Amino acid sequence: MARNFKTLDDMGDIAGKRVLVREDLNVPMADGAVTDDTRLRAAVQTVAELSDKGAIVLVLAHFGRPKVPTPELSLAQLTKPFSEVLGRPVRYIDWEGDAENVATLQPGDVAVLENTRFFGGEEKNDPATVDRFAALGDLYVNDAFSAAHRAHASTEGLAHKLPAFAGRQMEAELDALDKALGNPEHPVAAVVGGAKVSTKLDVLQHLVAQVDHLIIGGGMANTFLAARGVNVGKSLCEHDLTGTAEAILDAADKANCTVHLPYDVVVAKEFAANPPSLRTVNVHEVGEDEMILDIGPAATEALGDVLKNCRTLVWNGPLGAFETQPFDTATVALARTAAALTKEGSLVSVAGGGDTVAALNQAGAAGDFTFVSTAGGAFLEWMEGKALPGVAALARG
Repeated sequence: MARNFKTLDDMGDIAGKRVLVREDLNVPMADGAVTDDTRLRAAVQTVAELSDKGAIVLVLAHFGRPKVPTPELSLAQLTKPFSEVLGRPVRYIDWEGDAENVATLQPGDVAVLENTRFFGGEEKNDPATVDRFAALGDLYVNDAFSAAHRAHASTEGLAHKLPAFAGRQMEAELDALDKALGNPEHPVAAVVGGAKVSTKLDVLQHLVAQVDHLIIGGGMANTFLAARGVNVGKSLCEHDLTGTAEAILDAADKANCTVHLPYDVVVAKEFAANPPSLRTVNVHEVGEDEMILDIGPAATEALGDVLKNCRTLVWNGPLGAFETQPFDTATVALARTAAALTKEGSLVSVAGGGDTVAALNQAGAAGDFTFVSTAGGAFLEWMEGKALPGVAALARG
């Protein structure tokens, strides 16, 4: 499928050009230290490539949700850890006198500009803020898919003011998503898990018309089981949404999408690690005082067989309460099956969302998936079939 966005390969000679690069540097910190540098490492490829080509690289990013500028949310504290992963010096430039400071940079230099959200106009996509940012650069690169669902000055507005390109991380993400749902090889399976149907309604309604197999897990599955007349006992269940669940099941039937719900489940009378009341039962044998906490082994094996007959997989959300053992069993087993199928070349597997990434890492399967997105909200909105402002702006022509 032809791309509708430009990449770094389309930039031409950029030596001496000032390139504004939107990255996601919103990393977790504790006691002044970065506790997970995944997002810093994700930014390295694009920033290093631009620097190596002689560009003056100006990194734009947000950090936290500041109501007013504070030292705790300043990007000044990230210049040292970013410099360490980048393997070259990184300067910090405050918005005070930014133009004068940018003018002192030399080709190949890298600088991180202050938190974009210190500007009130950033989140409002205010034209004056867009102009302020744009005045600092000649070209614009968006490498932050995780912020692409927001129409902010640094994620959307700039793409209309300067020649715009996708960074390497953005390029990889968009290519993977196109293979997964944009232009996938069928049969396509989607795994959708999580606690509540209400948080994934738009995802489910969109997917039934896109995929051949919809695997529903987590607490969400209980609402669908209840809609089919199953007594789910004390399980997490949105009984007021059983009508909506029925409507989704009907829509799936009309679209020839097979919905897979568990027929054996792991239950307990309390939600705790390895509780004494733990047992595996048929879904019709859940006691009034029991709660469903994972999919059972027979259903998990059957889901593995479904994946063996598919060519594409999209995954968002765990199948059970994976944070507490042994209720991670089904998620780990199915993730490992998907990873093995991907490794042997029979499956394209794309996964995303915070809990999903954690679950796949726990299973030791993330490395063998085709692509694992660290984006939360943006990945979910993509699964809902929504246009992402930051992506749409790159594709404007």
